[in-house]
Amino acid sequence: MANPFKILCPTDFSECSLNAIEYAAKLGEQYQAELVLFHVPDKEDYQKLAAGDVFANDQYAFIKKKLDNLVKTVSDESLSKGLKSCKGMVKEGKAVKTILDYAAEIYADLIVMGTEGINEFKQNYVGTRSSKVVEQAEIDVLIIPRRVYFKPPRKLVYATDYLEEDKIAIQKVVELARFFDSEIDIVHVSSKEKAIDKALHISMVQEMEPFIKYEKVNYVLKSYRDEPGLGLENYLITARGDLLVTLSKKKSWFEQIFTKNLSRKMSYFINKPLLVLKRAD
Repeated sequence: MANPFKILCPTDFSECSLNAIEYAAKLGEQYQAELVLFHVPDKEDYQKLAAGDVFANDQYAFIKKKLDNLVKTVSDESLSKGLKSCKGMVKEGKAVKTILDYAAEIYADLIVMGTEGINEFKQNYVGTRSSKVVEQAEIDVLIIPRRVYFKPPRKLVYATDYLEEDKIAIQKVVELARFFDSEIDIVHVSSKEKAIDKALHISMVQEMEPFIKYEKVNYVLKSYRDEPGLGLENYLITARGDLLVTLSKKKSWFEQIFTKNLSRKMSYFINKPLLVLKRAD
């Protein structure tokens, strides 16, 4: 019997992280997954609370109660729709390391989290914590922007450089698309420095097609004079993509979106969920 799909959803109870819980629960229904809502208390905040341990203990109890309420809400809504289980977990430590360590401990398949934390709401770019999780995680990560509420994705946009690994990674995208009967646009954004012509694009598509057993797939070649990330954002706007998917690799364009300057330009992108595939298998 195969191991159940496991989703880890870190939360700091911010609006952004609550939206991530909604996404995690809805995906969990489709994957028939085990879902863990995970909170890492900020030790520095705890130390600032007061001198008395009683107050700190009360604060911990308050957080545990908030988490338990979220678990109950998710369970009541999603267990009857396919979610296998939902539980809460609180662990102290440095947020990014604690999240990644716990994900490894439970053999999680996917991390779902908000793009920003409770103290990052004024910054118009992907938050530091979530970007570090994406960079350091060994499993797939789905990040959800603030004020983005779950809706079944009509169109998934998969950004590709036509690597060998894409042939395998696209299977995950097809699985997700089947859940929601979504279209998939497989998009390559060509820039001045790294242009490919139409003939080469056609040959790349022909190589990939046998690996994709799904009808609702479009192959798109776009040219953009500036950063590929901005070209991809432009495509998301015109094609009305609902979720952006990319395979993580060294020096890939997606790393650009975690820098302040480019992300501030990409105002539309930060209103769309981003799924970063870390493993092709």
